[in-house]
Amino acid sequence: MAQRSRIAAILGPTNTGKTHYAIERMLAHKTGIIGLPLRLLAREVYDKIVMARGPSVVALVTGEERIVPPRAKYWVCTVEAMPEGMGTDFAAIDEIQLCADPERGHVFTDRLLRMRGTSETLFMGSDTMRGPIGALVPGVEFLRRDRMSQLTYTGSKKISRLQSRSAIVGFSVDNVYAIAELLRRQKGGAAVVMGALSPRTRNAQVELYQNGEVDYLVATDAIGMGLNLDIDHVAFSSLTKFDGRRMRPLAPNELAQIAGRAGRGMSNGTFGVTGEAPPLSEDVVDAICNHRFTPIKKLNWRNADLSFGTIDALIHSLEASPKNELLVKAREADDLMALKALSNQAEVRARASSAPSVKLLWDVCRVPDFRGISHAEHASLLDVIYGHLHERGTLPEDFVARQVKRLDRTDGDIDTLSKRLSYIRTWTYVAQRNGWVSDEMHWRDTTRAVEDRLSDALHERLTQRFVDRRTSVLLRRLKQKEALLAEVNDKGEVTVEGEFVGKLEGFRFRQDKDATGQEAKTLKAASVQALQPHFHLRADRFYNAPDTEIDFTEQGGLMWGDQAVGKLEKGDDPLKPRAVAFVDDEAGPDVAQKVQRRLQHFIDRKVASLFEPLLNIQRDETLTGLAKGFGYRMVEAMGVVARADVADDVKALDQDARGTLRKHGIRFGQFTIFTPLLLKPAPTRLRLVLWSLNNGLDVFPEAPPPGLVTVPAQADTPAEHHTVSGYRAAGARAIRIDMLERLADMVRSENSRAGFEATADMLSITGLTLDQFADLMGGLGYRAEKGERAKVKAVDAVVSTDGSPEVDADAPVMDVAAEADAAPAQPEADASATQEPTPEFEAAETPTGEAPDGDTGGPEMEVFYTFTWGGNQKRGNARRDGQNAPRGDHKGKGGKGKPKGGKRGGPRDNAQGGRKFEARPPKKEKAIDPDNPFAAALMGLKDKG
Repeated sequence: MAQRSRIAAILGPTNTGKTHYAIERMLAHKTGIIGLPLRLLAREVYDKIVMARGPSVVALVTGEERIVPPRAKYWVCTVEAMPEGMGTDFAAIDEIQLCADPERGHVFTDRLLRMRGTSETLFMGSDTMRGPIGALVPGVEFLRRDRMSQLTYTGSKKISRLQSRSAIVGFSVDNVYAIAELLRRQKGGAAVVMGALSPRTRNAQVELYQNGEVDYLVATDAIGMGLNLDIDHVAFSSLTKFDGRRMRPLAPNELAQIAGRAGRGMSNGTFGVTGEAPPLSEDVVDAICNHRFTPIKKLNWRNADLSFGTIDALIHSLEASPKNELLVKAREADDLMALKALSNQAEVRARASSAPSVKLLWDVCRVPDFRGISHAEHASLLDVIYGHLHERGTLPEDFVARQVKRLDRTDGDIDTLSKRLSYIRTWTYVAQRNGWVSDEMHWRDTTRAVEDRLSDALHERLTQRFVDRRTSVLLRRLKQKEALLAEVNDKGEVTVEGEFVGKLEGFRFRQDKDATGQEAKTLKAASVQALQPHFHLRADRFYNAPDTEIDFTEQGGLMWGDQAVGKLEKGDDPLKPRAVAFVDDEAGPDVAQKVQRRLQHFIDRKVASLFEPLLNIQRDETLTGLAKGFGYRMVEAMGVVARADVADDVKALDQDARGTLRKHGIRFGQFTIFTPLLLKPAPTRLRLVLWSLNNGLDVFPEAPPPGLVTVPAQADTPAEHHTVSGYRAAGARAIRIDMLERLADMVRSENSRAGFEATADMLSITGLTLDQFADLMGGLGYRAEKGERAKVKAVDAVVSTDGSPEVDADAPVMDVAAEADAAPAQPEADASATQEPTPEFEAAETPTGEAPDGDTGGPEMEVFYTFTWGGNQKRGNARRDGQNAPRGDHKGKGGKGKPKGGKRGGPRDNAQGGRKFEARPPKKEKAIDPDNPFAAALMGLKDKG
């Protein structure tokens, strides 16, 4: 320790420029070396010297990184990685007060005692080291440097109230993550700096903070070691930490080291507490602000004069006690613990039988435990490494390749990537040892590349989790009071300054659901401010949009494309609903009025177009008396009303009045009075909406699918819902009213007293199977008697070339008026029913008395139904239920409305064969039975009228 050059101790609090002074002094010499406490700080100093002297003369040596150009003159190292015996002109050790650190102190003490520059040596650190340095380093020169700015205590504050450019300090990973998550929600995010992160990840996180993307930094006490950051305030979330052995309170000088990061250069800084941390006592605050701390009296020391004769000799030399009272033996470090663990293995002892092999074992034991799993796991890994090195001299290529390959993955969450990073750092360190791998440059580059990829992925995950770029950008712009640039794409997605903030649905802004708390308020303010011009432009475009771009929903909503822009409400008249616009208050009254006017124009024109026949009735001044009253009754019912509901009004109308109403398209059906034009899908859909509004319904009935003659009839559906939809419930299904009237016309010609069977036309217009038709007729008041009989071959059937029955072109078809008003009689949903061959068609292809597929077990049977009117009781029930009994033919009537027996007599004998369906042209219809109940009912109504 003999003095051979100028030795100086530059002591003082943080922010005094000690490190900057040391860099200037080193560059004043031809060669130099500086030891720093952190890889991150070493990289920062390396970059500064490279900028001043160029990369060809500057070396960087850390445990996991080695950049050594051939003509290196200036060496920047971590304290542990400083090479000895360099003989440089200048040497410096930063943060020399770490000599008292329980974990790393013995390394700093060794450099204090043995590291010297040939011309100048500097030790930089706290004033607390003045005594030990003066006693252990003869001839040392002390230089006092004062803090360039003041440090002030501000007490306790909530995290949500902390000023921008603040660093919040925690002492556990969970605590750091929890604080960062809170800041993301409330302040737009925070950068995260921890000792466990790789230097590359820490650099990237620090850059997030330094360039202003986030205004908050959440860190462990790692920021206390010389990192130069633009921090205005330091807040402690805890005043205790785990030091590797136990939880202990932080000493005032440790608090000061961290708090001193606030305020850089001539800028003053503040510090305080937050979260669950208790307020600092006045004595501690005074010590921190005035830089008065208890002097360090003992330095950690470990013997550097090691004996490599045997493992026991090495352990004995490492456990030697210091002879100076200022030095205290360091507690057992990880490397010594690993050495002791390996020394208990017989195989290791057998290998370490010479001084070189013992020295190699010691070098292996000094591999840091980056993984931090357990001492046993770490020792097991070192055992494998030592075995390979002792046996082969280098680690096998395939062994290293396997270890690195399994870690070269960037998938996973923050914890997974952090674990992989700690593992790869072990192999990065191994690759940096001279002679441990055969191709050193390859493995150094490979492990460095993997670590860089993992570091970048970890930085990305940290940023995704703890930084809301959207909010941070908007906050920064708002602070700068700049005009925010908002854009709305064709999907309605709103971006402000390129960040997605929500969607513009019509004229209402729907904010991103992920935003909460202060973030949501910030986004709302920024978005509304930026969207003001877009509301007006959008309103102009909507006002000039054609009606084809606007529509109404079955629940009364008003849509512009796929965006809701309003709703319908009940108006003063059933055919004059009121349009209500959906417009945010922030859009302004002008936009709201313009949108409302356009919606009202749309619905008025839609009603005028689809309900023209009803509006013509209102405008027709020639309608008078009962005709005018009945016309307005039809307008109120929106063109469809059950005949039973207006039976008295219909009776009161004479033929002239009815003729006048028929000119307006009103049809007087047996079951329903309706306007055929209004049964089309579009008027039906609008009628249901207007009727529901007029009746104050909360949930509107939906329109039946277009084109269906019958639809399933739900038991709980009110009859009036079917009527307004243009249908009438009968059994398990509801039939469209125009098709029902056609069916009634067909049934009117049948003998309903003696019984009749369904014709092909009846089944065709309903699109039902025979069983379904029977259920329908039952719902209309008929009794259906089911029977079976042998199938009869239709000998006169004409078969087409493809084998299918050929229907005569003169067969009855729908009347022109009904066909024009109605949807297709055979809906797609019921196609299977209408396409199924009738029993007669099947019989035509199978010989009489012979079953299909050659089965001669007996004649094939067919099912048929005979329909008869239900009688007086049934008719009475039908009338009470609002269902009309069938009316007879106009040529005659039965007594008291009862159908009389016709020429066809009673039910047919099945043995003689019943009526069959054939492909031949139908026979000419006989005269209508005068005793038919439909005719009887009609004539009865006429007599009473």
